[in-house]
Amino acid sequence: MEELSCYHCGDTIKSCISFDDKSFCCNGCKTVYEIFSENGLTSYYEMETAPGAAPAKLEGKYDFLSNEKIVDKLLEFNDGNVQVISLYIPHIHCSSCIWILENLSKLKPGITASQVDFPKKSLRITYNSEKLTLKDLVLFLSSIGYEPYISLDDSETGKKKINRSIIYKLGVAGFAFGNVMFLSFPEYFEVNEYWLDQYKGLFRWLMFAFSLPVVFYAAQDYFVSAYKGLRANILNIDVPLALGVLVLFVRSTLEIIFDWGSGFFDSLTGLVFFLTLGKFFQQKTYNFLSFERDYKSYFPIGITRINPDGKEESIHVHDIEKGDRILIRNEELIPVDGILINGKARIDYSFVTGESEAVEKESGDKLFAGGRQVSGMIEIEALKSVSQSYLTKLWSNDVFQVKKEDSFTSFINHISKYFTSVLLLIAFSATAFWLFIDVATAINVFTAVLIIACPCALAMSTPFTLGNLLRIFGNKKFYLKNAGVIEQLAKADTLIFDKTGTITSNKKSNISYEGVTLTSEEEFLLKNTLRASNHPLSRSLYDMLAEYDIVAPEEFREITGKGIESVYHKQAMKVGSADFVGSTIAGTSLNTSVHISANNEYKGRYVFFNEYREGVQELFTELAPQYHLSILSGDNEGEKTRLTELLPASTQMLFNQKPEDKLNYIASLQKEGKKTIMVGDGLNDAGALAKSEVGIAISENVNVFSPACDAILDASRFESLPKFITASKKAMSVIKVSMILSFLYNVVGLYFAVTGQLSPIIAAILMPFSSISIIAFTTICTNIIGRKI
Repeated sequence: MEELSCYHCGDTIKSCISFDDKSFCCNGCKTVYEIFSENGLTSYYEMETAPGAAPAKLEGKYDFLSNEKIVDKLLEFNDGNVQVISLYIPHIHCSSCIWILENLSKLKPGITASQVDFPKKSLRITYNSEKLTLKDLVLFLSSIGYEPYISLDDSETGKKKINRSIIYKLGVAGFAFGNVMFLSFPEYFEVNEYWLDQYKGLFRWLMFAFSLPVVFYAAQDYFVSAYKGLRANILNIDVPLALGVLVLFVRSTLEIIFDWGSGFFDSLTGLVFFLTLGKFFQQKTYNFLSFERDYKSYFPIGITRINPDGKEESIHVHDIEKGDRILIRNEELIPVDGILINGKARIDYSFVTGESEAVEKESGDKLFAGGRQVSGMIEIEALKSVSQSYLTKLWSNDVFQVKKEDSFTSFINHISKYFTSVLLLIAFSATAFWLFIDVATAINVFTAVLIIACPCALAMSTPFTLGNLLRIFGNKKFYLKNAGVIEQLAKADTLIFDKTGTITSNKKSNISYEGVTLTSEEEFLLKNTLRASNHPLSRSLYDMLAEYDIVAPEEFREITGKGIESVYHKQAMKVGSADFVGSTIAGTSLNTSVHISANNEYKGRYVFFNEYREGVQELFTELAPQYHLSILSGDNEGEKTRLTELLPASTQMLFNQKPEDKLNYIASLQKEGKKTIMVGDGLNDAGALAKSEVGIAISENVNVFSPACDAILDASRFESLPKFITASKKAMSVIKVSMILSFLYNVVGLYFAVTGQLSPIIAAILMPFSSISIIAFTTICTNIIGRKI
């Protein structure tokens, strides 16, 4: 009688439970299916046959999650009724797992968002604590077969233990290989001594015994991976390796049973040993060349710290210490958990939760890292030093990303899909040919072909090339959100630059005042109005009024692209464009101007004579022959004459551009098939940065951290932008060359394998060697590229 398997988890059914014309092994699996069915998510089962796991019985296991102190240590974010937690889910193993876990909001009321990090097997969940407790959340995940691993040893949830299994497997395979080789000596040298000959059968069965732990333990990863792939109708790269090991084992076992010969146990154990050794060295190499995966921890975010004497100083975000008093301006990101001291806080936690509705906080309330202050300035006391890994997680949050395809990765995945099919066809064809000539050679040919053509080297070329370049760019103060940005940089044919704060330096502007002389009270209010703003012109003007004391305005409002206004002790101040402050003299000056009104009475304007960054002319001259260049500015045409003299004649210049105009301009270029890079200061350019293929924010001691951008470039490296783009193009060339080398290796290797000139053991040695050689090639090439930046 044919055994039934569970529709949900695939396990053999001992006591059948039927529901909806389907068979289940237990009520738990049936319940999970019912949950999916009721919520219209049964397409989960179309992605893979029996993709789920049987839910465990968890009565009382997670009672400790009712303890608020423990929960606070585990939570990543906790503000009112919104909580965020990252959980390690060991059972995540395929695309169907990702699909169901990122659709949790449809399954459980209270869950608002869920995001899977597949390589780390982690799940980040945002949920409403009024509708769902952490304990209920964990029990729900367990009930659908995704029980999390929760570590209470430290504050990091789901921290994985060191996996030493590959070392154990290497030891078992090495021990067995050595003993099998020793036992094979009489057969190798055809020793005819009587006492050896009479124990020949024993030696063969001992070799069989030594091969058992090798096949069923040391090589089990290949069988498990191949089985999962075949169950999902996918021929993955482990199928040929598993098939090669299986053929050698079955053939060798049959030989000793029927006394045909000694089999291929030496080749079998040697094959697994060298495959495992290669995997071990690949892992060690990868860890050694870890490419500083926390490269984004070097964000050039400048934070304003208020010293005990009331003076302000700009410090690097790394320098924040517990107890520091920090000034957070309008639209700035809170870099560290803290307590609100002064000011009215309206915090937008959409970076963390995806919800854009701001929450109001009062003095003494706790504020969490990742919130953005959206109403004036506040002062907080830091509760801890900054957690850069948390900022990295915010920047990489898929809530704020439009997926920008990494076509090289897609190309390799596409190749790998058909690679195994072609490889199996070659292996069976070559074996069929050799079976008519020599059976022993046919077995060797079959196994050698399956092993030598493993596409591991091909798969490694892209991540190692781009990963190393990410590290190099980070060391050069150019910080990319992910590896796909490098490919987009290489494809670009159009660069668009904002003017103020991007090609101009806020530290070098010459400022003059035209209009009615401001009283000291008005200058005092002007300074403290500007204090809350991050706009480059505001920062320049604020620095000029350094002698006045600092206070927090009672009311503050900033309107993007127009200006700012504040009220202090019933005195009102407006700063911004002529229209915004109520001036009728707009357009009388062609220079960049900031207009002032006090108590609705127009006072005058500050005129800025911009100083351009060093190397701007050389940068545009270098880019002009290869790229379409544009300047988009929110200012008037006052700088047009100077820019015309400074920049190449082909540079397009557009002035009086509002934020929406910049976004629309990029959209129009993209309709023409252009691949765009937008370079801005991250403030008024958020929409344009997000719309472009690559959005680069220039940072100059200002907190412009924004998920809208794909890269952050330290202002001191602005003139190196062409070198970064050139390096990206060269990196793509390195990937292409490494692909060609990998293909050539496979073609040469297949020739020797098909013609019977390559034994399985030599193939097993060469296979990991090819992968390591590709890693070395890409690393050396990218390091050479990096030296030229």
